[in-house]
Amino acid sequence: MKRLLTLLVLGAVGATAGCTIPTYEAEPVSVYQWERRQQAIERQQAERVRLCRITKDEDPRKDELCRGVEREND
Repeated sequence: MKRLLTLLVLGAVGATAGCTIPTYEAEPVSVYQWERRQQAIERQQAERVRLCRITKDEDPRKDELCRGVEREND
């Protein structure tokens, strides 16, 4: 009985693991912190654009990788 209860509890915990509250990230307070944050955002966007550009049209991940990326006309 204890084993069954333990399995049910662990299953419930595993099922709700994806619904956790996102971690809090404090707002930058200095100019240097704001600049680093902006540079990180720009690097992430450049990487998304690069991945979208090099992914073949037949790849099933193409739509996901290119979501929110402005596509250039080839």
